[in-house]
Amino acid sequence: MHFTHSERIWREFPRLVPGVLVVSGLHRGLEVEGPLTRWLERARERFSLGSESQLPEIEAWRRAYSQMGMKPTQYRSAAEALLRRFRKEGSIPRVHPFVDLSNVLSLAFALPVAVFDLSHVDSFLVVRHATGIEKYLAFSGEIETPPADEVIFADAAGRAHARRWTFRQSRESAVGADTAQVLVVTEALHDAASGDVVALLDALVEESRALGCSLRARAVLSADSPRLDFEID
Repeated sequence: MHFTHSERIWREFPRLVPGVLVVSGLHRGLEVEGPLTRWLERARERFSLGSESQLPEIEAWRRAYSQMGMKPTQYRSAAEALLRRFRKEGSIPRVHPFVDLSNVLSLAFALPVAVFDLSHVDSFLVVRHATGIEKYLAFSGEIETPPADEVIFADAAGRAHARRWTFRQSRESAVGADTAQVLVVTEALHDAASGDVVALLDALVEESRALGCSLRARAVLSADSPRLDFEID
């Protein structure tokens, strides 16, 4: 399998820094309460500096959404949406231990973190502009067709596993009770993106190994090296 971004994405967003992990050994019994507590405290420290809209990581994604022709306050990046919910409620939704861990790291670093169940991805995932024929399975069960030119995560079967870039993932490859191997993608566009993406990957690798999970592949991609190839069980 492989993960990549299209040439057009790199042309239009040359400041993009994507970080990618492939992790195996997931199960519902992962004990993450300790890591969640530690990283949530770091997230609270971020809010002492101001609201999420003032963070450079979030400002950069807002500019990207404006560039794509979308109102950034209508379609917020996954990181901003999670930060807003955390600021208002003081907690995060509990989904699956590994997803919960990824979410608290997303909060702490103010970067979107997507986790895809690789058993439901056909051959590859590429971040590209939609052609207008791809299908997206919403969590409501509704099948949607992203319009042409919307940025999606697409696989070989023409399924959109995320819409509006980092706005919302599909139910198709959402992590569930039987998920064993995942692809983790984090992306940044701000000035300190390179260092922050590496730091987030380091943290997730360390926490994953402490939980007994295995790292299968890791990469920080660029326009010169835009693709990660990997094997899955």
